[in-house]
Amino acid sequence: MKQFISLFSVTMLIDVFSCNQGGSTQTENTSTNDSPSAMGGQEKVNDNESQKDIVKIAVSSKDHTTLVAALKEADLITSLSNAGPFTVFAPTNTAFAKLPAGTLDALMKDDKKEDLQNILQYHVALGGLKKETFTDGQILGMVNGDTVTISVNPTGIKRNNICN
Repeated sequence: MKQFISLFSVTMLIDVFSCNQGGSTQTENTSTNDSPSAMGGQEKVNDNESQKDIVKIAVSSKDHTTLVAALKEADLITSLSNAGPFTVFAPTNTAFAKLPAGTLDALMKDDKKEDLQNILQYHVALGGLKKETFTDGQILGMVNGDTVTISVNPTGIKRNNICN
């Protein structure tokens, strides 16, 4: 199954499609003497009223625990916690499990951080795209600078003929 998460400015839309077929606002207290790096970024905001960002949605998904671990290792949590808009083709745990043995473990090492960032950014497009807007043969620019070709058919939507 392929998980597709799309972020529209302030609101979030989650669509899952298959290849086979009022609380109060809270923020973390920080003093004016704290450095920006010590305070954290958007991911540190605890807000029960606003829509969740991509990272918060992935964290709450039992199917995306490997993705969350990879995002943390690649230091991409802050980037994807920002308002966007982004469209993320989010690989599930099942997709990660299909990688050749040892591939993920190797990518999760500090000396492979740039490679991991490149791979993860290959799954992110700028802009909030809806599944209804995809057309067969459409080419999307990804955050890492590469492009992907979208395939639309009765069984679903694929990116470079791959289902995450």
